[in-house]
Amino acid sequence: MANLKEVRSRIASVNSTKQITAAMKMVSAAKLRRAQDAIVRMRPYAEKLQAILANVSASLDSNEGKYSAQRPVKRVLLVPIVSNRGLAGAFNTQVFRLVRKALADASTKGHEVNILPIGKKAMDLYRRSGLLNESLPTDLAKLFDGLNFDKAAPVAELLMQQFAEGRYDRVVLFYNKFKNAAMQVTTEEQFLPVLPAEKKAGATTKTDHIMEPDRATIVQEIVPKSLKIQLYKALLDSFASEHGARMTAMHKATDNADSLLKDLKLSYNKARQAAITGEILEIVGGAEALKG
Repeated sequence: MANLKEVRSRIASVNSTKQITAAMKMVSAAKLRRAQDAIVRMRPYAEKLQAILANVSASLDSNEGKYSAQRPVKRVLLVPIVSNRGLAGAFNTQVFRLVRKALADASTKGHEVNILPIGKKAMDLYRRSGLLNESLPTDLAKLFDGLNFDKAAPVAELLMQQFAEGRYDRVVLFYNKFKNAAMQVTTEEQFLPVLPAEKKAGATTKTDHIMEPDRATIVQEIVPKSLKIQLYKALLDSFASEHGARMTAMHKATDNADSLLKDLKLSYNKARQAAITGEILEIVGGAEALKG
């Protein structure tokens, strides 16, 4: 059994850790409220716009719809969206696991793959992997510092430019979709080319749209803007999911600290009792020896 000094030291250490995890839980809960409000407001608009975009793309020919052009896939760009910090449970590893599966699939098909990491944890993981394209930016972790549409739009423009110029034939996003504070759904979503409505999962009908002011304006302005909104929604989803995952992880860590403290205090009391009993026995033994 550990001595009293060791047990007291462990109790102090666990108490300190518990205070940190409890504080991080409160901070994440406060940030989650704002992030959740943002994605809840954005999601209905983004999903409806995505459905309209899919229907419009299905009606465009290859010359008009440069973002919906279906080419033989030779080069693929994977975009994992993760956090800048850890201590969020399996939040990042779930995305990395999905990316590894996509890399394995691409390897079996002979596709050339590059990765554009968004989030410091992704950059740290893939920095020495040989999968980064030196011509693409490496400072996208800054997106989450005051995340807004104006910061997300240039990244979407970069992805659209890479696809339109034929540098990549497919662009795929990997991120955690926010469901609630305790649950995030790891998602693989094709960003480019835009899939026609009939190819989207769950879509059963195709809707005709009257284009106003004209088809050219729709293609040149509305389609790029809708793609920017889709990327912004993915970033908001990931941002809210991160705080939900961290809040849940810190809640569990705090509960585990409470459980460990109970065990340590029980061990401390047992050790203390054993020490007191030993001292009493020594005193009694000494007294008996003096009598003898």
